[in-house]
Amino acid sequence: MKKILLLAVLAVGLHQATKAASDPENGSPKGLHTRATALTRAMASKMKLDEGQYLKLRQLNLSMLSTMEDLKERFAADPEIRDMRMAETQVSYHTELAMLLRPAQLVAYKQSQESMTALGLPSGR
Repeated sequence: MKKILLLAVLAVGLHQATKAASDPENGSPKGLHTRATALTRAMASKMKLDEGQYLKLRQLNLSMLSTMEDLKERFAADPEIRDMRMAETQVSYHTELAMLLRPAQLVAYKQSQESMTALGLPSGR
């Protein structure tokens, strides 16, 4: 259940980052950088990151968004494999994020994700 919730929350986060970056070339490197920056800024404001953490998180977000775009293209014909690989990417992302954040920041991140779910966003049920 927790994995499904995490996947749903990350999907919502990706969707919000996409909406926030109204760049018509979202798949381009410039579009990915814009989306990564928007996602990182939103997360940083909730978790009170220092500058080093911000830079590492931005790189992590850029890597994750780039991987997701690549998976969408490579496995467009096979949604089952695409979804499995995307789930693996999300688990890896959350693992790296947990190693990057301090305990209080990780709690703030989890609370912000739970509050998004509480607002009526998909919870995976």
